[in-house]
Amino acid sequence: MMLSLSAGGGARAFLKNRFFLIVVGLAAVVLALIVHGSHVAGRSYMHEASEQAGTTLRLAVSALDGHLRRFEALPALIADHDDVEALIVDPANPALRAATNLYLKDINALLKSSDIYVMTMDGMTIAASNFDSDTSFVGENFSYRPYFQEAAVGQQSRFYALGTTSAKRGYYFSSPIEIGGTIFGVIVFKVDIDGIEASWGDGDSRIVVSDPQGIIFMTGTPRWLYSSFLPLTPERLANTKASRRYSDAVLRELPVQGAKDGDHAMLSISEEGADKEFLFLSQPMPEAGWTVAVLMDTASVRAQAQIATIVAVLLVCLAFLGGAILVQRRMRLAERIKLQAEAQENLERRVEERTADLARVNGQIKQEIAERRLTERRLRRTQADLIQAGKLAGLGQMSAALSHEFNQPLAATKTYADSAALLIERGRPGEASDNLRRISALIDRMASISRHLRNFARKPEEKLSVVSFDDVMRDTLEIVDARLRAADAALRVEMDTPPPVVLAGAVRLQQVLVNIITNAADAIEGLEDRRIIVSAGRSDDGRVVITVRDHGPGVPAAIRERIFDPFYTTKGVGKGLGLGLSISYNIVKDFGGSLSVTDHPEGGAVFAIELTSADAAIGRAAE
Repeated sequence: MMLSLSAGGGARAFLKNRFFLIVVGLAAVVLALIVHGSHVAGRSYMHEASEQAGTTLRLAVSALDGHLRRFEALPALIADHDDVEALIVDPANPALRAATNLYLKDINALLKSSDIYVMTMDGMTIAASNFDSDTSFVGENFSYRPYFQEAAVGQQSRFYALGTTSAKRGYYFSSPIEIGGTIFGVIVFKVDIDGIEASWGDGDSRIVVSDPQGIIFMTGTPRWLYSSFLPLTPERLANTKASRRYSDAVLRELPVQGAKDGDHAMLSISEEGADKEFLFLSQPMPEAGWTVAVLMDTASVRAQAQIATIVAVLLVCLAFLGGAILVQRRMRLAERIKLQAEAQENLERRVEERTADLARVNGQIKQEIAERRLTERRLRRTQADLIQAGKLAGLGQMSAALSHEFNQPLAATKTYADSAALLIERGRPGEASDNLRRISALIDRMASISRHLRNFARKPEEKLSVVSFDDVMRDTLEIVDARLRAADAALRVEMDTPPPVVLAGAVRLQQVLVNIITNAADAIEGLEDRRIIVSAGRSDDGRVVITVRDHGPGVPAAIRERIFDPFYTTKGVGKGLGLGLSISYNIVKDFGGSLSVTDHPEGGAVFAIELTSADAAIGRAAE
């Protein structure tokens, strides 16, 4: 047994060491891939940046060259003008000077150049397009400028410089004024290059133009202006000072360090306390004597290379993680299969047990359903009995008034009968017949009251039908008349014309009205204002609203929500069971309507019965 355990432990140690070696080997491979990938990504992005910078450089050179060539032939053309030739021959003539000045001003405005001016062979300016400005060149001597010296010996010349008078940078084109083979003077055409420079901006790709001494005189980065990539040796400073190319501008050296990144030239420039690396590409412009260069900030290029390297590392890590997960899943696959088999067996056993439980529960549910249906039927019967009991209770409460109602006709009938017999004995048959007619009318009245009471006491029909409110109200008044007279109450009925018709049961609706009107009579008995108002009308939504308003004390808010509960009453002991409003509420609900109570703003309670209009129901059925 000990030998077996030792062998198992050795196997686990071997597997653990093997796994460790694999991890170390994979880590070394990943590290090598990261280093190589970072180098490859850096070279690739730098190559793309170099191509982009080369395109920018070619566009900048083309734009500069095209801009300068537009004005290259103009000095020689202007020199052949009659006014210019006449003035250079007779420079002291004021009329010729005025005419030439105006001509040069018009041409300068037309060509949108900077300045045009004419000089004699001693370098003195005798006419200029800016003759009327504060910085007029007239009277200035520019014999020190290379463009004058070259044109004075018969050459077409170009020169870039900062104006000593105007303090504006420009490119100068000069041409000799030659008449009959003799050079009498020089004409100069100055071009403004600020517009091109403004379009370069100060972004990642910076464009600079430098002169033969390496001094930057055009750039989209203003802080580099009049700086030099090359050391400012005394010889370079002397050459610049002799031509007064930059007038009084302060020249300085840029803190530059050169480097190489493969095939790409790199420059490191210190700016604002930090070193910035730039990819450097340049192209000479021999005719102008310039060198155009593009410096591209490599920060974004390096960042892209780093991002690409990070992405590659993440992908490798994800691949390694995926492999580890795959191995782990394969190791657990057998265990899962075994667990699934056990779970399947347990599941089948539990399904069988649950099936038996469900069968037993279903049997219990069926039994409960049967019991609930039986209970529901009993509840309905009990409700019907309660309704009937409520009506009988109402009849009992009205029995005293009804006995008085029957006693008066019976006493009158007895009196009329005795009178009729006496009249017959006396031979007065006409008067006896009149007494018999009165007896018949009294009997009809008692029969009508009895019929209404019998109908009220009978169990109502279950089906809804079209019921006229006018007919129901008429029968209701027959029943409640005695109670109203006992309470000395005055009842007024208000209804629309024609009287509304509703979907209800006539007897049950009559019972609801009897209950509510009787309660109203109870509420106002003994008060000064004993009016009861019953109104019926159609609402805006097509339903019929029946309201019963009394002028009693109203229904307190504390009991308003409980007033329709069974056996809840505010009357004294022996004056009610508390079933009338509850039965009325359920009857109206069976009709598909609603019964509610509120207090009138002027006093008294208002019971509102809302029922479906039979006219609207018949109209919907017809559609």
